[in-house]
Amino acid sequence: MQGLLVFGRSGQVAREVARLAPQARFLGRDQADLTNPEACARAIRGAKAVLNAAAYTAVDRAESDSETARAVNALAPGAMAWAAAAEGIPFLHLSSDYVFDGSGDQARAEDAPTGPLGVYGASKLAGEQAVAQAGGQWAVMRTSWVFSAHGTNFVMTMLRLGAERSELSVVDDQIGGPTPAHAIATAALHMLDAMQADPGKGGLYHFAGDPQTSWAGFAARIMARAGLACRIRPIASADYPTPARRPLNSRLDCAAIARDFGLARPDWRDGLDRVLAELRAT
Repeated sequence: MQGLLVFGRSGQVAREVARLAPQARFLGRDQADLTNPEACARAIRGAKAVLNAAAYTAVDRAESDSETARAVNALAPGAMAWAAAAEGIPFLHLSSDYVFDGSGDQARAEDAPTGPLGVYGASKLAGEQAVAQAGGQWAVMRTSWVFSAHGTNFVMTMLRLGAERSELSVVDDQIGGPTPAHAIATAALHMLDAMQADPGKGGLYHFAGDPQTSWAGFAARIMARAGLACRIRPIASADYPTPARRPLNSRLDCAAIARDFGLARPDWRDGLDRVLAELRAT
């Protein structure tokens, strides 16, 4: 895609976008200060499409650093969206399952009531709202449990700990869809291409991996496919307290993105095998 500007350079999704669209322009923290919304807005001038793949993702730290989380996850995306609207170009922003309260056991559609449990989720929800209020041609992609062969994510943590220990306790009552960063990057580029071709396309969408599993189930699969003997002991979330509460139900209904953009849910098991193969190769 010519003229694509990507906020984010070292994050999981941004790195996958760089593989798929090396001609895009990527802005890291040294070039785009996400705590300075006006600077982010100015950076958009001259772009043909914008993807915001940058975010404040330290869920627990956000509880004591709410101002930074709000600046990066809400104010900056809002400023970007306003600037993109002024330029008349498509803008795609990545969001999170943490905008929901995690109640129930059904997959949430895009119009389901939100109710973030902590500062991180609240900041992501505020970002979604700011993007929508900016007008123009925008899209928000909510995703969940992102993983890849780089950065800080669940797969990398489990591989490290699994090589060091004979047993790990992992929560088993949080259910969701692990999502390969590669699949998110592919979907985002597809959406932006479609939005450039059709100014009527856009809106709020869910995109997450399939099938649903728990963190413990995900961990067990990682150990098995990596050939690690570490045993996974399922525990309740209450037995692993964290500063920020996590949603128990992170299931996302992804029918709308399939209907409007032809994007099927990625099988996270295939994505995991791809990540493990990449790690073995390097």
